[in-house]
Amino acid sequence: MSYADAAAKGPKQSPEEVSCDPLQYRHWRRAPALPTVEKSDDSVASLIDVDSPHVSSVPSDFESQPIKTETQAERIDREAEAREAREKAQEAAEKAKAKASRGGQYARANSDNPVVLGNALTVGILGTALGVGAYRKYVRDELSWKVVGAWAGVVGLFGVADYYVSQYFFKKYPPKK
Repeated sequence: MSYADAAAKGPKQSPEEVSCDPLQYRHWRRAPALPTVEKSDDSVASLIDVDSPHVSSVPSDFESQPIKTETQAERIDREAEAREAREKAQEAAEKAKAKASRGGQYARANSDNPVVLGNALTVGILGTALGVGAYRKYVRDELSWKVVGAWAGVVGLFGVADYYVSQYFFKKYPPKK
């Protein structure tokens, strides 16, 4: 079957399409025009004249300089800052480790002090009681933020009271340093 036969079987053209002048629809049959570059001599006016005094030159001892570029100087500054930050972090870690070991030594030295033993026992009992009570409320689906907030307030008040009571008893039973 030829193209003409296939086209003859298709829909017929409308009277407007038949009577159209094909020269009016030339732009349908070809690709759009390519964009062109506008030519002007204004662009060469902005070029730098190499003989002008604003062009900088490299000093003769450039190769012997330890820092040759601004980028290199910035990198050296960043490395120095990073080194200082690392040293500060290492000092802080050493202080924290020393403080932790002092805490352990304090606990060992005062293990026979009744105030320290009473506080440790009170914290353990209070933590267990609060944990069990919170779990029971959670299981019964009664645990809410209001309940948690109220008990957090109670624990805070207890902590303040315990501090003052402990200070009173530390006068009778002074801790070992």
